[in-house]
Amino acid sequence: MTNKTGHYRWAICSLLFFATTINYLDRQVVGYLKPILEKEFNWTETDYSHIVMAFTAAYAFGLLLFGRVIDKLGSKLGYSISIAIWSIAAMLHAVVKTTLGFGIVRASLGLGESGNFPSAIKTVVAWFPKKERALATGFFDSGANIGAVLAPVVIPWLLGVYGWQAAFIITGSLGILWLIAWLFMYEVPARHKKITSQELAYIESDADPLTPQGQGVSWFKLFGLKQTWAFIIGKFFTDPIWYFFMYWLPSYFSSAFHLDLKKPTPPLIIIYTAATVGALGGGYLSSMLIKKGWPVYKARKYALLVSALTVLPIFASRYTQDIWVVVGLISLSIAGNAAWSANIYTIVSDMLPGKAVSSVIGIGGMAGAIGGVLFPMGIGAVLDHYKALNNITAGYNIIFIFCSLSFLLAWLLIHWLTPKMEPIDF
Repeated sequence: MTNKTGHYRWAICSLLFFATTINYLDRQVVGYLKPILEKEFNWTETDYSHIVMAFTAAYAFGLLLFGRVIDKLGSKLGYSISIAIWSIAAMLHAVVKTTLGFGIVRASLGLGESGNFPSAIKTVVAWFPKKERALATGFFDSGANIGAVLAPVVIPWLLGVYGWQAAFIITGSLGILWLIAWLFMYEVPARHKKITSQELAYIESDADPLTPQGQGVSWFKLFGLKQTWAFIIGKFFTDPIWYFFMYWLPSYFSSAFHLDLKKPTPPLIIIYTAATVGALGGGYLSSMLIKKGWPVYKARKYALLVSALTVLPIFASRYTQDIWVVVGLISLSIAGNAAWSANIYTIVSDMLPGKAVSSVIGIGGMAGAIGGVLFPMGIGAVLDHYKALNNITAGYNIIFIFCSLSFLLAWLLIHWLTPKMEPIDF
């Protein structure tokens, strides 16, 4: 990233950052409007969990679909299709009149948003050498957390000034603006007019060259690889925790600490800011260790273990009723979650060639989304049970216990399956 090599690759990474920010801002609107929409549509906690499941089920299917499509079409066209679908779906939330209609547009949003990470990871593989990929992934992935930081500021303001429909329309329209910039700015490095020969040589110094379009690897072959299953495990056990943080934390603080979600909420701003720090810190940690001479697999494994251990403190939130202690514990845990995400995506390009990256990202993302479908079923049942007992905080405490252990379990399974994360070449 010096002047001698050039740094246009970071301009491309910035586009990925803004797309991911918009992606998570769009999907989080419903979490902040939940208390309003519950009254508007007479939702129970189970109804809301079904709406979340509609999104995540479509997201799961879309990841499998878009992973394959992007390996065939490339990042530029694949990303364009993805963001066009999700932006239109986000704006359509403003016109639905029934709970069923809401579930349908949420599913459409999930289908479109599923193209974000396969496209972004494939772009990182094309534009960054291995020693910078985790840092680049951490940078663009922090957009998810910036979106989460903006949500408690922007959405209550839009709600208070313009109403809940405008919150969906305005946030959804941001994707159309991004699409225009993407079409003008993006091209693969070898054909890009703004990249220097020195930067191109640096990018290709240890990177796997992307195989020409149409020469991907079959799903059958990919499902037979332990490298694919390592990523599947890493996503299945941990993605549902991020979904929980995203969709239920506003409601948790509203129920447990009586926060007014119609106003900017400092606790949530602090928590999601911690996620940004975690994403950047997790990506920097493994990249730094690689530059210091650590084997790639060892650096990634160490960063993932540190991330898993950082999630554990959320377990202790059940022992305090001090809101700022809870904020501190959840902030630490969500930072670990984000650090894990920055590294778990990168192990795919460490172990598999570029022609298979988007497909495996899609497969693993689908596994994470399936976990995201199953987990809300339990969340809805637990919270409705304890809400009937007028003790919904106890329900959240039970969920926090599961959250605290899931990352460590995933790390142990990954380590057992791929001790040295051996790369494969087809």
